[in-house]
Amino acid sequence: MRILLAEDDASLGEGIRTALRRAAYAVDWVQDGASALTAIGDGDIDLVVLDLGLPRMDGIDVIRKVRAAGGNVPILVLSARERASDRTLGLDVGADDYLGKPFDTPELLARVRALLRRSVGRAKPTLEAGALSLDPARLTAIWKGHTLDLTRREFALLRLLMEQQGRPLGRETIQQHLYGWDEDVASNAVDVHVHQLRRKLDPGIIRTVRGIGYALGDPSDAAA
Repeated sequence: MRILLAEDDASLGEGIRTALRRAAYAVDWVQDGASALTAIGDGDIDLVVLDLGLPRMDGIDVIRKVRAAGGNVPILVLSARERASDRTLGLDVGADDYLGKPFDTPELLARVRALLRRSVGRAKPTLEAGALSLDPARLTAIWKGHTLDLTRREFALLRLLMEQQGRPLGRETIQQHLYGWDEDVASNAVDVHVHQLRRKLDPGIIRTVRGIGYALGDPSDAAA
């Protein structure tokens, strides 16, 4: 999943980006409102973590412009503005959640997970398909009763494929959800991650869709 972080405090932004990446999210970080608005319009973003007190464009104005343009990306506001009227305004102009500063990182990650679940219409906190289950909160995946030893990006890839419920995803789309703008990506990175996942699951669980990319097969076929 790809998250846009808009935060102008360098220390706080670095900490949030690190926490999100450790939770197996691809993170793009901008430090002003105008850049956030451009990134939302141009990028394939699954969720925005947005500070309100940004230079060049206030976070409230960013939300207004995104919603006025028809954008429905989930937006989680982070702000040191403590008045109830500020929280009310943020939610009323189109934010989906509001978290005051300072905050605990586990709560931030829990709110991110909740918004992502809501955005795809999924109520359960875990993803399940046959003998395969994945817990985004604990960063664990279980296959046929055994916990898989996955790298961060293998976990992110499996989560993405399970979220899509068998729909094929192109390599470029997968890459965008595994890597941020500032990360180096080898040309065969997606294929390597798929190969490694197939070794840890059954080979046929991740299907190659010719001319498109990859899709999660039916894990129940290999559950016996």
